Amino acid sequence: MIELDSKIKDALLKIDFIKQYEELSHKFNAKRTPSSKRLVYIDGEEVLEMIQNLGYIPLFDSKEKFYKIMEEQIGQFTLGVHIVLQGGMVDLVWVVRESGELLLGAPWSTYSRRLINSNYRIKKPIFGTYDELEEILKITFKIYEDFKSVLTKNSPLENKTYGKN
Repeated sequence: MIELDSKIKDALLKIDFIKQYEELSHKFNAKRTPSSKRLVYIDGEEVLEMIQNLGYIPLFDSKEKFYKIMEEQIGQFTLGVHIVLQGGMVDLVWVVRESGELLLGAPWSTYSRRLINSNYRIKKPIFGTYDELEEILKITFKIYEDFKSVLTKNSPLENKTYGKN
């Protein structure tokens, strides 16, 4: 498995990413929401509105079938979040570039394997209602904001564009 960039790894460790993602996964699990209760058919407009209400500019990639927030620039970093909703599960991908070079563009599920060991797995959060999905997104955006803050702490914030202030 490919090693994480040292800046990414450091930021993930500083925010205790593994613990936060495990808590999210345990809270929104298959026991709470079995497959028969999952929200499988999604109203895209509702999801876009939900993301916007959480303070981000939402977009939908119709070719690849995922939601994302408009990327933001902080100093030399460009950051974004991709959200894949499939089968009542949420798969999250952070995209991070430094001066145009891709540092991160993988699903959250790979971070634990890269930080701990290749066999360590954290399950994707599962939802059965739009309220649960909104709660999952609130938590994930808080984790994203923590990560972004730690990663870009040495970047000049006056260059920030888009996203939540």
